[in-house]
Amino acid sequence: MGVVGIQAGKQGKCYVAPKDLPLGPTDDSAIATRIESLCARSGLTVPSEPINAIRPSPNARGLSAVTRHGMTTFGALFNKRQLLSLLSFTEGIRAAVKECETGQSGEHTRAVAAYLASILDRLADFNSSFCLHNFYGSSRIAHTFGRHAIGMTWDYAEANPFHEGSGGWGTESIVAALSGPDAAMNRAGNVIRGSATSLPYVDTFLDAVISDPPYYDNVPYADVSDFFYIWLKRAVGNLFPDHFGTELTPKKAEATALASRHGGDMAKATKDYESLMAQSLSHASRALKSGGTLALVYAHKTTLGWATLVESLRQAGFEVCEAWPLDTEKPGRLVAFEAAALASSIFLVARKRAGYAGVGNYEDDVQPELQQIVRERVETLWEMGIAGADLVIACVGAGLRAFTKYEKVEYANGEEVPAEKFLAEVEGVVLDTMMGKLSGVVGGNISAVDNASRFYVLWRFVYKSAELDAGEAIIFANGTHVELDGAHGLSAGKDALVERKKAKYRARDYSERGDDDKLGLPNGAGQPAPLIDALHRVLWLMDNRPRKLGEFLDEARPDRERLRVMAQALAGAALSGKSEADASKLVSTTPAEQSALAKLLANWRSLIEVGAEAAAVGPKAAKKGKDSEQERLDFGAGAGKRGT
Repeated sequence: MGVVGIQAGKQGKCYVAPKDLPLGPTDDSAIATRIESLCARSGLTVPSEPINAIRPSPNARGLSAVTRHGMTTFGALFNKRQLLSLLSFTEGIRAAVKECETGQSGEHTRAVAAYLASILDRLADFNSSFCLHNFYGSSRIAHTFGRHAIGMTWDYAEANPFHEGSGGWGTESIVAALSGPDAAMNRAGNVIRGSATSLPYVDTFLDAVISDPPYYDNVPYADVSDFFYIWLKRAVGNLFPDHFGTELTPKKAEATALASRHGGDMAKATKDYESLMAQSLSHASRALKSGGTLALVYAHKTTLGWATLVESLRQAGFEVCEAWPLDTEKPGRLVAFEAAALASSIFLVARKRAGYAGVGNYEDDVQPELQQIVRERVETLWEMGIAGADLVIACVGAGLRAFTKYEKVEYANGEEVPAEKFLAEVEGVVLDTMMGKLSGVVGGNISAVDNASRFYVLWRFVYKSAELDAGEAIIFANGTHVELDGAHGLSAGKDALVERKKAKYRARDYSERGDDDKLGLPNGAGQPAPLIDALHRVLWLMDNRPRKLGEFLDEARPDRERLRVMAQALAGAALSGKSEADASKLVSTTPAEQSALAKLLANWRSLIEVGAEAAAVGPKAAKKGKDSEQERLDFGAGAGKRGT
């Protein structure tokens, strides 16, 4: 279609038609002949290893999608030019290894070969027929694995393998990193490939255990690894025969919950995963010194999968000491678009409990400490600018200290508190505390708003405009004491607060539900509507039928002070000590709703207070007020810029 070029030392890009290139496009048959010649002289082969056509699990696609379109081998993922390029670099690595062997030690040669093979793998990631043109800020190539799967793409960008940027073979940055002052090492490393379920160390041998454990079926690691394995095997497989003796990566002992490993039985896959996680943590406890540290990385946005991890930690004799969010995720990454992905990873730090910790009483021992921990952590992270799901998950993690310090926790009636029950209660405490911060209500007194309204504000704080999978959404709803489904659920009716599409939930804003004459009005029994319904109706009327606003306020009679608290919470206006920019990062509803809230709060007195008084006492008495009815109506014609 075209060639995108950059010029050294100059800004901008140039676009050239293929017919205008000096050499023109190369004939595929000529490239195929060159590939055959290269393979004949080097002994290399075009990757013919099969791609697994079975989807790993309902939640993980892996590489299976491309097999639906006839791409059944790994060689099919690259065009002819890319295959020739990658095979040529592979041949070059082998030649470099032979040259090293003549004057260097075997270990030195293996190290150089490993670095070169790693660069080859990166090159393959940026040089498949599934790479896109990355138009964000530069003319670069987006790599194959923007997510942990390969989805079918109908157009792709092909990189120049000698380009200095992404998509090109480059050793300069790696050489600089290895040669820099921070790269100096005065001791040798000892790297062992093995299984976490059977660590080859004697008891109390390790000072620390640090792991980023797999999360159920989120990532089919072994399936994705096959893409890189096939090139490593061709480049350096002969130097590391113990690691490249199989056609593809081993998969049977992988600690993931993938149904494809268990004949399609997801329940069996889940049980196997949980067993492997428990075994891994048990071995970590055995091999760790008494004062040693266990650090686990957690980068999932809900507490849904924590129960197994927490229970395994406790049974293995660990007490969670700390939980802190660290910025580890790249801004603008593909998986974060229109999603509720975390911007940080949560690092859980645990230590082995010293001796028997006994049984903790939930009401007397655990709950008071939990309240103290959560409120302190919310305050600390809030001041640090941590927001959304990152703050909630980090605070929940910190709250685990109160639970895991005991070998067993019981209610006053003797019933044991399961991990999933405790996690739900911790999340509820975190959300209650956050509601107090967002609404400006001293002490987190959430009685200021009803459950549905609180749910909406907290959803916007934690997930902003993103949609959630059903399981995650239901857990969140439970923590805010509302129901999503059913006749009286938040997703029921034409003016529903939450939209449900198949297994996804999304919060709806005022523009989607405000055009309903009954929204925000008391029900047939005279019970007031949720404040969020009244607020959404007010915002819609303000934009579309401002003359009807007074009539609505007279009929709905919402608590105006609480209505203002709700509007402030959603707009971030109640965030004491926060700038407008910081407030927008902490709370973010849809752009349309954010704009409407700003207008409403800027003109609150004339629109709501005086407007309600005018509707109550009649048009003649209203004219005696400081702000006339006409002033209020002028807002709809654009006079609202004057402020309060």
